[in-house]
Amino acid sequence: MTIAIISDTDTSLPKSSLDEFGIRQASITIHFGEEILKANLDITDEQLIERVNLEEKLPTTAAPSPGDFVEVYQDAFDGGADEIICLTVSGEVSATYQAALAAKDLLPGKEITVVDTKSISMGQGFMVLKAAEMAREGKSREEILAAVEDVRERTHLFAALETLKFMAMGGRVGNLTAEMANIFSIKPILTIKDGKLDLLEKVRTRKKAWSRVLELTAAGLGNGEIEKIFILQVAAIQEAEEFEKLLRETIPCPEVIQMTELTPGLSVHTGAGLVGVAFTIKE
Repeated sequence: MTIAIISDTDTSLPKSSLDEFGIRQASITIHFGEEILKANLDITDEQLIERVNLEEKLPTTAAPSPGDFVEVYQDAFDGGADEIICLTVSGEVSATYQAALAAKDLLPGKEITVVDTKSISMGQGFMVLKAAEMAREGKSREEILAAVEDVRERTHLFAALETLKFMAMGGRVGNLTAEMANIFSIKPILTIKDGKLDLLEKVRTRKKAWSRVLELTAAGLGNGEIEKIFILQVAAIQEAEEFEKLLRETIPCPEVIQMTELTPGLSVHTGAGLVGVAFTIKE
């Protein structure tokens, strides 16, 4: 019994991980007026940031359509899958889960299980990776579903924003708030809360914000041991490399830490300069 794992591009998973496990994705779309671009395929974080700064206008985003999911599902079945497990970004932030369910109904008779991960970014990504690993090992659907629920409870994500400009453009915070944050060099800290990337607290200066992210990371790890870890960044590769050095000084880390983009469906809300860490703790 071959189980294919499918998700959407809000996982923040790097291409290397997708390719390694044969994970198929339906793309969140980015809309600049009438122009529709698929996240990761047609536009990257850096390209999105450059265009928004040039046009001074924020694009809108949309969940994949049921038709998009049908195409991905069918590709998996054509590739030899006997059944599918599709793990979507939190239904709290996107219509992706509903689209994936609707697509299932368009393929009657096919074994398709759709799961709302109730998470986002690498919170969702770690669940997808776990599912793919277990599917490769030949585990059953029931075993995979139980394991991914457990992964969500062992996941932590903390990141520092560089700017509130994009949140202000999207109406998530007021323009005055964003301007004051810029004047006083306030750097909000993000985490996953109730299936969303949410503001945890605000810290002045990037140095202090990074220090706070590292404190939260150490506290989240406690006496546990890292199972998987990724550094997240948005158009900030050099800064992320600097952050990695500090991270290694703070907690015991594996020899290799993968770096990944937040991806356009999410970076459209954060803007450039975000740097953070996502990790799971061993059972």
